[in-house]
Amino acid sequence: MDSLEDRFDKSAITYIPNTAETAYYGLLEGLRVYRRKRVHAQLLEALRNGTLDENMLDSAILKRWPRGEKIAHKDIKMRTFITQEKSRAQLVSHVYDLTYGAVGPEDVLVALDDSIVRGTTLRRSILRILGRTNPRKIVIASTAPQIRYPDCYGIDMSELGNFIAFQAAVSLIKQHGQVRLLEEVYKACREELAKPKEERRNCVKAIYEGLTEAEISREITRLVTPHDAPCPVEVIFQTIENLHESIEGPCGDWYFTGDYPTPGGYTTVNVAYMRWFEGKGGRAYDLPL
Repeated sequence: MDSLEDRFDKSAITYIPNTAETAYYGLLEGLRVYRRKRVHAQLLEALRNGTLDENMLDSAILKRWPRGEKIAHKDIKMRTFITQEKSRAQLVSHVYDLTYGAVGPEDVLVALDDSIVRGTTLRRSILRILGRTNPRKIVIASTAPQIRYPDCYGIDMSELGNFIAFQAAVSLIKQHGQVRLLEEVYKACREELAKPKEERRNCVKAIYEGLTEAEISREITRLVTPHDAPCPVEVIFQTIENLHESIEGPCGDWYFTGDYPTPGGYTTVNVAYMRWFEGKGGRAYDLPL
């Protein structure tokens, strides 16, 4: 609501890619509940003050409700996430159908994304595609918190240097004149691998400890926004606390928190950082257990 400046009448909510559709309906439901509570309070106040009239009813009830639009629809036959990086941007530019006329130049366009991992598709394609609708501002809202750590349990997210949240944190560390921290974490990772596997911990957490989520989000916004972006961009993320509140029962959150369920996870994250620091590519799955 802060990003929308509390103006439903000057905003449109959409989702991208198709996998965010379920979360999109949940977001709209939540926004409508929020709006109903606001309207209820406004009507009660107007009733008590004697200012309840037809114009007030029209304004409160008939206007300023969350407006959902399908702006960019992806051809489900085309899978860009598993496409090679060099052909990914070109493929994305052809895979979305765009709806014109649903967003005005005074509107904030909110696009719900299920997760932001590398940020390359946002920077090279998605923001330009959404920008063609000529909104006043684009807000990318991620249902997942900032993905800060690699996964080793099935999802191919093992190269730490590819994560936009990690890139943003390193960028901020350099801006703050704390480059020595990067080497200190590298040495700590090497020392951790010398310990018995049951005693290993995530040394990469130190990269994020001096930074706030808001700082990293702003830097991510800067990094993913194209230099020729047609309008201002803002990237916001789900919080870990609200993620847990929205999912019943236990759920894996190590991509976000760095708290792994097995020694192999802690080994993976430390090795992944060492490979990044040494300038080595590739997956960190060949673990010294």
